[in-house]
Amino acid sequence: MKEVKKVAFLTAGGLAPCLSSSIGFLIDEYTKKAPSVEMIGYINGYMGLLKGESIPVTDTVRKNALILTKHGGSPIGNSRVKLTNVKDCVKRGLVKEGEDPLKVAADQLVKDGVDVLHTIGGDDTNTTAADLAAYLATNNYPLIVVGLPKTIDNDVYPIRQSLGAYTAAEEGAKFFMNVVKENSANPRSLIVHEVMGRNCGWLTCRTAIAYKKLLDRTQFLPEFGLTRERQEVHAVYLPECRIDFKAEAKRLKPIMDKNDCVNVFVSEGAGLKSVLKEMTKSGKEIPVDAFGHPRLDKVNVGQFVANRLGDLLGAEKIQVFKSGYFARSAAPGKRDLELISKFAAKAVECALKGESGVIGQDEKRNGEVRACEFPRIKGGKPFNVRKKSFRSLISAIGQPRQRKLRTSK
Repeated sequence: MKEVKKVAFLTAGGLAPCLSSSIGFLIDEYTKKAPSVEMIGYINGYMGLLKGESIPVTDTVRKNALILTKHGGSPIGNSRVKLTNVKDCVKRGLVKEGEDPLKVAADQLVKDGVDVLHTIGGDDTNTTAADLAAYLATNNYPLIVVGLPKTIDNDVYPIRQSLGAYTAAEEGAKFFMNVVKENSANPRSLIVHEVMGRNCGWLTCRTAIAYKKLLDRTQFLPEFGLTRERQEVHAVYLPECRIDFKAEAKRLKPIMDKNDCVNVFVSEGAGLKSVLKEMTKSGKEIPVDAFGHPRLDKVNVGQFVANRLGDLLGAEKIQVFKSGYFARSAAPGKRDLELISKFAAKAVECALKGESGVIGQDEKRNGEVRACEFPRIKGGKPFNVRKKSFRSLISAIGQPRQRKLRTSK
């Protein structure tokens, strides 16, 4: 096996409460286990790799690397670039007409003398890393690629728990503790809390559970109108379940009549097919990102759900609040820090042994933390709505079980 002399990091995709920390723990681990290894960070993810833009890990950075574990965001920046989407890379000026982005990236890594590349990102980042790893292997480039699973959606196969997801749920709950008070600004108020989650309702469920725990620790004064009922979660809608708007309106109307408000948690991907169908029917263009996904910030599922329910409930004021950017930009909490530290240590161990893959708790290996093989990595893993946590949640708020959509295995 080739000796590891130089290591590179890149972060890509959306933010999560783990990017800065992952780099901090990786740098610290290499400094302890292989102090002679040179390290660099590519600026703005795969974009920086294609453009040959990087920043060195200096002695000062090594010494103070754990400062990074106290911050959100990414110190080296992110971007959404798919190396196999040649047309998009050419359009953005990342490669020239006729160039293969995979080859450009591989050549840059060789030029920089990189032996190990650590990719920190979600399913798109790591499937792109898989494409790169496959290209490198096929073309005899001597490089190890080790990924870390970042996504607050927690929807990557076969990883049991993605980095940053626990913290995002806790931060989303804090966010809603403030904005829910907006229901006191107007009679018959409908508050919709849109939570990130394109294909998976894990984050919405966990955010609602975390929020209810905050309510458990909150004092109220019902004798003067300050009731828990006005701040409760009254409905939770996930991508894995169909939304029966008429049935839900019938259930929620007495709550609106009694409390003068209704509060709803909805995943940004819940009811997405219905929204896209309406957009197509009305002749609207559906904007997509470099990976071909509908841009959810433009589709706006939360507003769609709010409008449908608002009409049926006779709401006088409808407000949609999105906690995603607040939650995903946070510094990691204690539970995530423990997980990030463990995954980073394993990542360095695998890199020094010459073992590629994405580090995570392998669901097919009883949760063993290992380098999961790149061909097995993909996104879109649905949340199991039969889980006791979700069933207990909807039972507590009086919501009947929703019809489960078919989901991929």
